Amino acid sequence: MHYVSAENISKSYGIKQLFENITFHISEGDKIALVARNGTGKSTLLKILAGKDNVESGTVWIHKDVTVALFDQDPQFEEDLTVLDNIFHYKHPVSEALRKYERAMDSAEQDPTEIGEALALIDELGAWEFEGKVKEILGKLNIHNLDQKVKSLSGGQRKRVALAQTLIDIGFEHKHVLLIMDEPTNHLDVEMVEWLEHYLNQEKVTLLMVTHDRYFLEDVCDEIWELDDNKIYTYKGDYANFLEKKAARIDNQLANIDKAKNLYRKELEWMRKQPKARTTKSKSRQDSFYETEAKAKQKVVDLQVKLEMQMNRLGGKIAELKKVYKSYGDKVILRGFDYTFKKGERVGIIGKNGAGKSTFLQMLQGLEMPDSGKINIGDTIIFGNFSQQGLEIKEDMRVIEYVKNIAEHFPLAGGGSISASQFLTLFLFPPEQQFTYVSKLSGGEKKRLQLLAVLFRNPNFLILDEPTNDLDLPTLSVLENFLSDYQGCLLIVSHDRYFMDRLVDHLFVFDGEGVVNDFPGNYSEYRLSLKSKEKTGTQLSGESKPETAEPEVATKPKEAEKKKFSFKEKREFEMLEKDMATLETEKTTITAKMADASLPYDELLKLGNRITEITGILEEKELRWLELSEYTS
Repeated sequence: MHYVSAENISKSYGIKQLFENITFHISEGDKIALVARNGTGKSTLLKILAGKDNVESGTVWIHKDVTVALFDQDPQFEEDLTVLDNIFHYKHPVSEALRKYERAMDSAEQDPTEIGEALALIDELGAWEFEGKVKEILGKLNIHNLDQKVKSLSGGQRKRVALAQTLIDIGFEHKHVLLIMDEPTNHLDVEMVEWLEHYLNQEKVTLLMVTHDRYFLEDVCDEIWELDDNKIYTYKGDYANFLEKKAARIDNQLANIDKAKNLYRKELEWMRKQPKARTTKSKSRQDSFYETEAKAKQKVVDLQVKLEMQMNRLGGKIAELKKVYKSYGDKVILRGFDYTFKKGERVGIIGKNGAGKSTFLQMLQGLEMPDSGKINIGDTIIFGNFSQQGLEIKEDMRVIEYVKNIAEHFPLAGGGSISASQFLTLFLFPPEQQFTYVSKLSGGEKKRLQLLAVLFRNPNFLILDEPTNDLDLPTLSVLENFLSDYQGCLLIVSHDRYFMDRLVDHLFVFDGEGVVNDFPGNYSEYRLSLKSKEKTGTQLSGESKPETAEPEVATKPKEAEKKKFSFKEKREFEMLEKDMATLETEKTTITAKMADASLPYDELLKLGNRITEITGILEEKELRWLELSEYTS
């Protein structure tokens, strides 16, 4: 079934053209990701399809039987109503029955009569299956205090309530729903993101979404639209295919521009020699000349920037934490934490919201004091802190003025420097945008400017707290390339699994109650380790499901048909080879140490436990490596 058709639609914002004469179609079952730089019209396009904005020209047709549901970056609520009343705002008999039941169950003094009436109504409407789905959505998104007024919620809580509202709303529509989502993974922890992936894959929804989370995009969508240079480009397949096809498109575009430039030089000479009187033939050639001129003057922006900074020198001492304790009342954040940072160390920090990650970052920078213990910072350390608070500007100013207030030039590793304007251009602020007032920037553009301001100060110890929220994929690509070559220390808190996998070497896992574990690997490896432990626990309990074994075997592809790497699997395969080599080296080193007859018993026991741990991790990684090695890249 055909859901949406857009024919030659255009939209501008002031003098800025967002897109021009673009055409596209959405059919039932499509799962599409929309990719573009911040400020190029992604959110505007979504709002047009949701009926919350209008096109300047062209037509948008939506099938009369299709319901459009929009999950917006800036959700609107009835502020004085409760979470429950906002979630079940949809006037539907099932909605009313579930609202009545949830209110009765959430009440401090549960009335058996009220609960019984609510249950009877749910039974009458046959809404039990949907009631279970509502419970799942609220539980997985950690929404429990349903009588709380929405106006008292934090930004992250508001986003989760809006997401629950959207998912529950589309559940009332049994058929023909177009779900439009603008950055649905922002403010969700990783477990919530993984649940949402599974939920959207299980539900039979037609989906159009904007997301910066590449693993989420990879797992949920099978088509990518790119909004670039006022046009829309369509790519079937996964994110890896998109990168490959986009590179080919740009190469082809550059080749066509080179051809047009050669032709333009010849035709320009002819134009200059021609008399004023034109024949019909020469008039046609003149028209062709202007088309060639337009092609020859096209510009293709290369977003794969490599920037080498002249970082301030790191001394022998980086940062040392000794027996650090920190609590807030009964809530324990750190309990005797010990760690010494080394040069060039790259650490990811993960844990549930409220486990103390942000407090740890504040203490490391001296912005928060520990209850006891010592935190010693090296004399040469210059922290660069990208926080979730956003830009701090005393008064509105132009983008270029904001950066020049920090410094006029940025020093490079190879000598010399680049100007503030050139640095802005590298981070996707072209010269014509550099004189825009900061207040006129989009949310994502402000985040990009904040990040640029942190890097422009030339720090040698970067602390990034959720840096990927609201950043577009082109900006993330620039940032990741920059950080991959960064020689200083990195400390990253992020729910973006791909970002963490690419940049960190090990993790501080905040498990709560002051417990922080140091995991020797990236986030995907950590999740594999957790899943492996869960499987082991299931086997030990004696539980098995033989009834699922036969269908799995029946649906396997033929042995002769080799699978191809997905974007995530290719990255995982590369990391496995690197990590196995590291673990083997560590194992060899420990074995040599254990051969020393003078080694104390306690140290020998500790090394023996580590050997056992490494062997277990290696077995898991080798098994996964063997699975992936059968694929073709």
